Amino acid sequence: MRSDLIKTGPDRAPARAMLRGTGLDDEAIAKPLVAVVHTWSNVSPCNLNLRELAEHTAAGIRAAGGTPIEFNTIAVTDGIAMGTPGMRASLISREVITDSIELAVDGHCLDAMVVLCGCDKTIPAAAMALARLNIPGVALYGGSIAHGTHDNHPITIQQVFEAVGAHGAGKIDDAELTSVERDACPGAGACGGQFTANTMAMVLTTLGLSPMGFNDIPATHPAKAMAAFRCGELVMECLRAQRTPRELLTRSSMRNAARMVAATAGSTNAVLHLLAIAREAGVHWTLEDFEPASKHTPVIADLMPGGRYTAVELFGAGGSGRVTQELIAAGMLDDTPTITGRSLFEEAAAAPRAEQQDVVHPVAKPLKPRGGYSILYGNLAPEGCILKLAGKGSSHFEGKARVFESEELAFAAVQGGSIAKGDVIVIRNEGPAGGPGMREMLGVTAALIGRGLGDDVALITDGRFSGATHGFMVGHIAPEAARGGPIALLQDGDRIRIDADHREIATDADLVGRRAHWKAPAPKVSRGALAKYARLVGSASDGATTHPDTAVSTPKHIHTTATEGVTA
Repeated sequence: MRSDLIKTGPDRAPARAMLRGTGLDDEAIAKPLVAVVHTWSNVSPCNLNLRELAEHTAAGIRAAGGTPIEFNTIAVTDGIAMGTPGMRASLISREVITDSIELAVDGHCLDAMVVLCGCDKTIPAAAMALARLNIPGVALYGGSIAHGTHDNHPITIQQVFEAVGAHGAGKIDDAELTSVERDACPGAGACGGQFTANTMAMVLTTLGLSPMGFNDIPATHPAKAMAAFRCGELVMECLRAQRTPRELLTRSSMRNAARMVAATAGSTNAVLHLLAIAREAGVHWTLEDFEPASKHTPVIADLMPGGRYTAVELFGAGGSGRVTQELIAAGMLDDTPTITGRSLFEEAAAAPRAEQQDVVHPVAKPLKPRGGYSILYGNLAPEGCILKLAGKGSSHFEGKARVFESEELAFAAVQGGSIAKGDVIVIRNEGPAGGPGMREMLGVTAALIGRGLGDDVALITDGRFSGATHGFMVGHIAPEAARGGPIALLQDGDRIRIDADHREIATDADLVGRRAHWKAPAPKVSRGALAKYARLVGSASDGATTHPDTAVSTPKHIHTTATEGVTA
């Protein structure tokens, strides 16, 4: 056992003495030491139930012959930090959580681990840590929040952000905004639509790192405790079989996950996070690999933000298993191994299937013919970017640039009524290094929806979007402005063309002439974690990770002019 390094032999007497001080006896010390790592916090509902789930997981480990060792790491809640300087900490927290899990588990030579995660960045961090350490391990998502009810209609946090825009436009009064605010979040669990948390929870299942169906169970459902207990038992089975995460993380499982994201119209943040997970696992996976997954996979799940239902209704319809079943039936997934020792297809075949449901449709009768995003290139994004397609199905947008140097300035313009139909809002210096931290633009995009402009304007940014964002939006533009990307050279009034059919984002402005006068902006922070991240972080087109030693050499798909085709 790895843990023999800290507990076996005469020279380890001091370590055993300290373990005894925690209440462990000889029998407990002699057993495998298994980490139970969670991101519990009482700052938001997203992670509120994880400490309780940790107790059930620990009980499962003990029942299966192990000794649980509990750790807690951080979480940054996007719904609270959104639209503030604190949002810069969100993506950075993914790296910090991954690093802290590595240090805690490796620092104590533990034999295996279960990672309990809740909100957006804690989920990819769990997968990244499992891939990096590559010891027997299981991930479990704490579950979705139940939807709130307002005027007899289900609502989520998405509707609160949109209500802010409606309030700014004078469409609702203070009392109505307060009422929406009070009704949206009824208790524990992460945001209920197919936003980043539920999208990434489905990704963990598809990659094989979580047992089929366990992540679908809502946070407050009675079955969640038993799922946590079972994960404790399962990690001991993985330890005995020496079943490790990197055996599961392959190009095939990555492709499956990308198709599941497309089929559920999931968060574009999944692109960023899957790239980061692939880097940790040493899997050759690029930004361009997402395009065929979206292009050839129809949307079959009717989920918010663009659809009608939340994760709670998806659970009732059969959850991830039901989506998997439909894609398997259409020949759209590969059979891959999972953490249980059974294959993905075997797990899907055993998953429950609700006969009466309207959440998941057959591939032959999709809600949309293709996934809700596309990878674009052009003279504004030589390394690529992600287009989140508009709800009305538009594939082309052209308009004049309205350039803003920060999210706050753009939000003020939207709320001030100075954005008009046909504008292309440009928000720059919000990238991984320039932000730093690549903030989500949900405050701006939700305000546009609330003001009724969601399908009449476009927005492009080197930042990113919340999973709750919908509309004609382009994010992750790379290279970013702070590192000299072409978006840094745009000016008010420049014509910008966004063309999903030709996968192009371009301008006819004289970017070459402006290049000579461009100077890199001074860093926004000079000390602390944000400054360190800004110095180390890589491109969004490669996952925005801080560990270049784990990067895989990948081909870049470059447009050197607005008219050239994509080349590998």
